[in-house]
Amino acid sequence: MNKEAVYEAIYNKYIEPTKKKREDYVGIEIEMPIVPDSGEAVDEVRVHEVADSFIKKFGFKPSGTDADGAMTSAELEETGDILSFDCSYRNLELSFGKARSLLEVRDRFNRYYNYLNADFHRIGYSLTGMGVNPNCYKVRGVPIKNERYRMLYHYLSSYKKYASEVDMRFHDHPDFGTFTSASQIQLDVPYDRLIDVINVNGMVEPYKSMLFANSYLPDHPDYLCVRNMLWERSMQGFNPHNIGMFEKQMYSHRELVEYIGTQSIYCTMRDGRYIDFEPVPFCKYFERDHIEGEMFDGEKYITVTFSPEPGDIDYLRTFKFEDLTYRGTIEYRSSCCQPVGEAMVVGAFQAGINERISELKELFETDNVIYSHGFSAVELQRMYSMRKYPDLATKKDLSDQLIRILDISADGLKSRGFGEESLLEPLYARAEKLTNPSRDMLEGLDRGVPISEYVKRYGEIA
Repeated sequence: MNKEAVYEAIYNKYIEPTKKKREDYVGIEIEMPIVPDSGEAVDEVRVHEVADSFIKKFGFKPSGTDADGAMTSAELEETGDILSFDCSYRNLELSFGKARSLLEVRDRFNRYYNYLNADFHRIGYSLTGMGVNPNCYKVRGVPIKNERYRMLYHYLSSYKKYASEVDMRFHDHPDFGTFTSASQIQLDVPYDRLIDVINVNGMVEPYKSMLFANSYLPDHPDYLCVRNMLWERSMQGFNPHNIGMFEKQMYSHRELVEYIGTQSIYCTMRDGRYIDFEPVPFCKYFERDHIEGEMFDGEKYITVTFSPEPGDIDYLRTFKFEDLTYRGTIEYRSSCCQPVGEAMVVGAFQAGINERISELKELFETDNVIYSHGFSAVELQRMYSMRKYPDLATKKDLSDQLIRILDISADGLKSRGFGEESLLEPLYARAEKLTNPSRDMLEGLDRGVPISEYVKRYGEIA
């Protein structure tokens, strides 16, 4: 494949689906830490007892297993809802089939969660709403033994081979996927709004950091949202175009396609087995006659050589904050799991602002709160992910601007006609105090409140 053929393949996979006319749906995914009260590692047998009880109660059918035959996912055919384990058996995910109303999703989430957490409490465990498992610094994570997660952990652990080759400082948490939890939403994006949606949402990211930060790691005490750093300074960030924000504004669909072409591919499959290899920008991938990688043969990793094939585009997996998918949707991935009683705030906020992209674009064109000091959106997002905010604006100015953004989101939700604007109430309280779950928790820890209290508090449905 020459470069133009590669661009055509990218266009057909990512851009063409946005042209299809369809009803607006939302798709919500919420990952949550499983925390043993003892502070020890989770007992996978006990975790599976809870999962088995859940799927029998609600009629889910197993849809995935690990190498030992243990269930990794189960789906409810009627709704498309999925219970799964993300990366490890201490990170439980509830994914919801496409729905029209976030209130409908909230009701299903609450029903599932109440049952699960009651069962976990029975065995001395808790589910909670945090972006980092509070036991992670005591117990290292063990990835799920299946093709995908085995390959991913092997790839992430290869960072030491490249430490002298790339200009970045890798952290030493290749298992970070086993202890970080996100709140994500997928929203349909039409072709004619795609570029504005990506650009404007990038401008929102620094403000989202102020509202949603909820991942604290004692090894990195300066961060309120350490999840993003863990992605950026891992092998996922070997090519910075694979993670985080778009570094510049996009002006055309062609420019977006060319950007995707600069993102790196680092794995593919042959004969049902994953191969991982040194990341290669996708537009250059097909210039190679052969690529050398590593594959698990069932007992050990072996070196293999293979030739690129057009179907390998299916393995171009990135983790942008605004990630364009093959479904004609954008998956919004930057926000931490939230306290469970406020589980829908990320989805509600995102769904609302996406109804009012033009209003937000106008707001940011005249933003003199943070966008008038010479810093890019990428730089600002990183700065406002920290415990100490930069001295660019007063707390009142930040708070007032957050409330303006929330008002725009609320207006967008009202236009959807489901009453979802009520879900934003907790965010108004955060904006007024200029706080977020991570900051609230750290202030409590400084006062001597034990972390176990926040595990409990952030795991309660009000």
